[in-house]
Amino acid sequence: MLVLVTNDKKYNMKILAIETATEACSAAISINDTCIYRYEIAPRKHSELILPMIDSLLNEANIKINSFDGIAFGRGPGAFTGVRIAISVAQGLACPHDIPLIPISTLAALAQQYSKENNYIATAIDARMNEIYWGLYKKSNKNIMKAIIKEKVCLPQDITSPSKNNWLGVGSGWQNYSEEIKSKFKSNIIGIKNDTYPDAKSILELAKIDYQESKFISPEKASPVYLRDNVATKKRG
Repeated sequence: MLVLVTNDKKYNMKILAIETATEACSAAISINDTCIYRYEIAPRKHSELILPMIDSLLNEANIKINSFDGIAFGRGPGAFTGVRIAISVAQGLACPHDIPLIPISTLAALAQQYSKENNYIATAIDARMNEIYWGLYKKSNKNIMKAIIKEKVCLPQDITSPSKNNWLGVGSGWQNYSEEIKSKFKSNIIGIKNDTYPDAKSILELAKIDYQESKFISPEKASPVYLRDNVATKKRG
C-alpha cells in the first residue's frame, strides 16, 4: 500500500532513476541530495546495460533496493522498445517491495538538463517516420522546467510555436529537422543543442519534486507514453 510523503522525507529521500527512451542508457541514485550515476550512449543495448548499471550504483552507494523511497523512470515519448525497458525494469524492482514509481516525461527531462542555460527550452526528439516529439518548457521559480503546451508528435512543419521570448532548442530533432522547425518557429532561437539525450540525472531532479508533491503511482499502474495512437500498426523507421 502506498503512503503519503511526510515532512521528514522531504529533504532525506532516496530515489533511483532509470532512462532508456533514446540512444542513451542511464541510471542514477539520489541519497540525501547526493547523486551518483552511470551514462552510456549505446543504441539497442539498453536491455544489456541497465541492470548492471543499477547493480554498480547500488554497490557504490552500499544500499539495497528496498531502501528506496521511490523509483523514477522515463515514461516516454521515445523509442518504443526503450520506453518499455525502463517501465519493465522499474516495475520489476519496485513490485517485490511495494516501492512507488515516479513517471517522468523524457521531453521534460531533456529540457531540465539545460535549465541553467536558459529560461525557455524547445525540445525535439527524432520520432522517425519524418516526425518529431515536441515540447515547450519554461523555468519555474524553483528552477524546474514546466511544460507550457501539451507534448505532441508531429511533422516538423506542424509544431506548436511560441510567439515571444528567447528559446534554446534541444534534442536530436533539431539535428535532423532544424531548417523545417526554424521555418515555423515564430520566436528568437538563441542556440541549438542537437547532440544530447535525456539522462537519469535530470529524471531525478524532476522526480524529487514530484515525490514531495505525492505525484507517484503504484508499480502496476505504470504505463508508457508513446504519443502515437497507432504504435502497433506503424512501421518503425
